[in-house]
Amino acid sequence: MREKHSMKSPGLVLIFLAVLLLQGAPAGMAFMSDDEKMSEVDRSKAINWLKDSHKQTLDAIEGLSDEQWNFKSSPEKWSVAEVVEHIYLAEGLLFKQVDTALASPANPNWKEKTRGKTDFLERVMVNRQGKAQAPEAIVPGGKLSRGELIAKLKSARAETLKFAEGTDAPLMSHTTEHPFPVFNTLNAYQWLIYIPLHNIRHNQQIAEVKAHPGFPKK
Repeated sequence: MREKHSMKSPGLVLIFLAVLLLQGAPAGMAFMSDDEKMSEVDRSKAINWLKDSHKQTLDAIEGLSDEQWNFKSSPEKWSVAEVVEHIYLAEGLLFKQVDTALASPANPNWKEKTRGKTDFLERVMVNRQGKAQAPEAIVPGGKLSRGELIAKLKSARAETLKFAEGTDAPLMSHTTEHPFPVFNTLNAYQWLIYIPLHNIRHNQQIAEVKAHPGFPKK
């Protein structure tokens, strides 16, 4: 009599489990390639930018008097306080784009659609090329005290850093559209680094406010 195969066989058990895992995996995730996830070089770059840009902001505002904090060189220009609030508000908005991209199906054309955008973002944002009107949602309203604003700024960056340090999500292949045609399709990694690059851009704006001839001496 032929012996029947038993599920106690280690080989059959492993095959059975593999089939179950593949059947239960989300669409597009079962065969995710390594290049869909950020490399350790990309991760390190994002983390360093997040840490350095945040430190630059905190260093730039440390010890400012109320007069310096609220100084405006003209009615239409932002004060240091308003720039810092904008940095905080923008971080939340930009991180939502990371979430939105990851919640969407993987873009089969992500390589073509996002090619060169990381270098482009770095060049445009850090060099402050072009001017753009801030969306209403991230226009500073001045309703937070300095202490409240700085606490929220630190908390938001801590959450972004935690994500950047720990995520294993396929950031590269999940995309969403930028409202400005010059950027168009960005992937979740590009939205992530947009946060510190935007921060660096506005750190330069803080420096400009402090360098204005009318900026209070104390």
